[in-house]
Amino acid sequence: MKRRIAILGSTGSIGTQALDVISRHPSLLSAEVLTANSNDTLLIEQAIRHEVNAVVIADESKYEKVFKALDKHGIKVFTGINSIGRVASGSNIDIVLTAMVGFSGLGPTLEAIEAGKAIALANKETLVAAGSIVMKLAMEKGIPVIPVDSEHSAIFQCLQGERSAPEKLILTASGGPFLDKSAEQMAKATVEEALNHPRWSMGSKVSIDSASMMNKGLEMIEAHWLFGIKPQDIEIVVHPQSIIHSMVQFADGSVTAQLSTPDMRLPIQYALTYPHRVPLNTNRIDFSALSRLDFLAPDFGKFPALAIAYSAIEKGGNIPCAMNAANEAAVNAFLGNKIPFCRITQIINEVTNMVPYIKEPSLDDILETHKAGIELATKLIAK
Repeated sequence: MKRRIAILGSTGSIGTQALDVISRHPSLLSAEVLTANSNDTLLIEQAIRHEVNAVVIADESKYEKVFKALDKHGIKVFTGINSIGRVASGSNIDIVLTAMVGFSGLGPTLEAIEAGKAIALANKETLVAAGSIVMKLAMEKGIPVIPVDSEHSAIFQCLQGERSAPEKLILTASGGPFLDKSAEQMAKATVEEALNHPRWSMGSKVSIDSASMMNKGLEMIEAHWLFGIKPQDIEIVVHPQSIIHSMVQFADGSVTAQLSTPDMRLPIQYALTYPHRVPLNTNRIDFSALSRLDFLAPDFGKFPALAIAYSAIEKGGNIPCAMNAANEAAVNAFLGNKIPFCRITQIINEVTNMVPYIKEPSLDDILETHKAGIELATKLIAK
């Protein structure tokens, strides 16, 4: 049967690539619902091109423009952040691809799980902030949560057919644009330099997270919740070529790896078509031309975000949520040229030490922690 997809965050990097994948397999996949925060122009273009059933524009000031453009095409238009989960949870949806940026993806993801929709997860902050709540609900509902991040997709693929639990997960990291820069050079980095990722084309938030290596800290926490592996059994290895996307080590010492050229369409497509593999026009690895694959340990001194992330998940409770909130606020401040690059991790560290600890937070506790983390970070940024 054709799988009907709702893409939450269709105008972003993951969303646009997902639509490319869907358009190449019209007999297998169809885009039914698209949502965007404020990019009304691209949302309109996407909706018409892919003949979707409905769209949601979160920015209510853009509703009239989107409605006027799409109503004549018979495309339903909704607005407001609270409409996203409701529309994506309709009976005409089989899979919800959550590609919204940051904490905003949590609510719609929970709503979709509650409605019994399969989740293709491309929003790591959802599990960082509320992993226990999300995965518990998914288990109760019997809902699959299939990872879309290239690293978690790699681990997911490596585990297919295995009957033994892994001994260790090995997350690979490109090292970002500052791998070969000194701490002094990083401290003076411009926004343009931080956004200039050597391997991947990503949105601005993810690109800055990659530059600070906070993205790898977030991915470590996400892997903990997705695969039930203790943080101390999740290793991060810098692999600049980005050919091996992650590895799994087993009790007998065997290591399984997933390799491909860097192309996010591959993990997106795998999540949407799982458990089947279908053709994809991506570049193939030419092993005769692949002269080397390098691996090195990450520099926790130069990239303190990694240590902060490991500390946050070891403390557990609501601390990872506070860390994530502070990171979102600090990254936005850096992108707005309000703070230097090195201040991002300083603010995160300060906020995680200031937020009151809750061992077993409820969803309301998580929402309050996120709000408190943003407020504390905002005050620090203002100083």
